[in-house]
Order: sequence, then C-alpha cells, then structure tokens
Amino acid sequence: MSHTRTHGGYRTGGLWAVAGIAFGVVVIGCGLALLTMLEYDERCMQGMTRGPGALLRTRNEAFPPATVCEFERGDVSSLDAWVVLGPILWLVLAALVLCLFSALVAEWFEPRVGAPWVRPMSRAEKLNRTATALFVTGSAFAMLYALAGWKLLAGPSSACVTGGDWGSNAPRTLEYSFFPPQATCQYTSGMTSRLNPDWLASLTAQSAAPALIAAVGFALAWRRRREERRPADAADRGAAATAPRRP
Repeated sequence: MSHTRTHGGYRTGGLWAVAGIAFGVVVIGCGLALLTMLEYDERCMQGMTRGPGALLRTRNEAFPPATVCEFERGDVSSLDAWVVLGPILWLVLAALVLCLFSALVAEWFEPRVGAPWVRPMSRAEKLNRTATALFVTGSAFAMLYALAGWKLLAGPSSACVTGGDWGSNAPRTLEYSFFPPQATCQYTSGMTSRLNPDWLASLTAQSAAPALIAAVGFALAWRRRREERRPADAADRGAAATAPRRP
C-alpha cells in the first residue's frame, strides 16, 4: 500500500517566465547603458560634453549603469541620450525582483488543493522543485562570489597584489571584507581604489537573498517529506521484524 499523499503547491510557472523575460531585458539594457559609459568621463573632461557651469567631478552609478558628470548647476548622465532607458530598467528590475521572490516564497507553503492557482503535487515532487530552485539561485550566487572574491580567497591581506606582476610597485591592501567581497587598494603614488566595482560587490551581496529564500523552501520541503515517510519506514521495519525467517 502506498503511503504517499497528495498536497498542494502554487503554480509558479508564470512568475518564473516573467522573471526570466525581465532578466533578459535587464541584461540587454545594462549592456546598452555600459556602452554609453565608454570614455564618457573623458568627453566631459575635454569639454566635448557640456553642462550647466564648470565641471566639478565625475562618478559612476551602479544601476542603471551610468557615468555622471557633475557640473556647478546640475548633472549630466550618459543615460540622457537614451531618455527612457533608465526608468525602463528600474521598472523591469522591480518586476524581476517581485516575481522572483514571490515564486521562491511560494515554495514555503502547502495550500489546499482546489484553488485555480494551486495544483496537486506530492511532497517528493515539491522537494525536487525546491532543490532545483536552490541549485539555480545557489549557483548564481557562487559564480558571482567567485568572480568578485577569488582574490580575497587567495589572500585577503594581499588581495590587491594577486593576479598582477607588480614588481616593487605592488599596491597595499588597506582594508577588506568577505561579504560583500571588497577591498581598498593603495598604490605607491598614494591613490586609492576599490578592488571590485561597487556594482559587482553589491550584486554579489544581493544575490545571496534569493539563495537564502530558496534554502528555506528546500529545508521545509525536506522536513515535511521526512515526516511523511516516517509512518512508511516504521511500517516497513515492523513488517521486517514480524516476517518469518528462512531456516
């Protein structure tokens, strides 16, 4: 006799589809934005890009990717040429985050079967589904962390030296952190810079959130699956104990 019971799970296929489309749009949009950043600060320095008043400084924004030239009476951004690209990227990112987190949090619950947005599934199927979500989100976090933090893992106190043939002009690592993976490098000239771009360190830290939510869903599914199997395991052990032994 089968001890498997049918439970409910939310239909999250639509959420994952929207999240996937939004992710593609964000990647393409950020690629276009990054192209406009190329040498934009140099054009401001050389006067090719004019603004209100004298140029004060330039800075890079993490999202949407942009170079901003700060003038006395206002800022000029590399995204200005695209007009609506910045707002579109923010809207698409909001849709991506909302759908992604909704789909992951939905795996925490076992709704009653019968609602139009609920479909029947076994706890074994639910465990497999949450394991897949954890694998995908965990792999994304691991790849980003490896990309941003491999120098820190190789040697945190000398992260700024790793990967380059500096000779006697090696930069010093003033301070570092593993989460987010970042370090401050000081060169022999006295200038300082960040080991990783701020947007990469921020994205790496933020990618841990979906992996953590997926891990909670997997842990709940695994515990429920284990509790469901306990009666079956007990029955199997009882049957084995009462079965006549062969001479």
